[in-house]
Amino acid sequence: MPQEEPINVRYVAGLARLTLTPEEEATYATQLDSILHYVAQLDNVDVSQVPEHTLEEGGCDFTRPDIARAPQSLESALLNAPRRSGDQFLVPKVVE
Repeated sequence: MPQEEPINVRYVAGLARLTLTPEEEATYATQLDSILHYVAQLDNVDVSQVPEHTLEEGGCDFTRPDIARAPQSLESALLNAPRRSGDQFLVPKVVE
């Protein structure tokens, strides 16, 4: 169902901590309105013949048991390290 009133792009941009020019606000408002109208078309899709998908008794829950294992050896952990120094990974500095 189409939205009754347009999205307040300035408010949404503020939530994302973005500063938009008036031209950008107008562009994004038009684009968002177009997207919402497109998504609203999903309300018209007949899904009455699509069965519900629920996890039934005896079904697979796609999880594995949490089993304690022996820790990985240091050499095994460092085996594919692109750079290392002794028994440590070398990574680029990210904090200045």
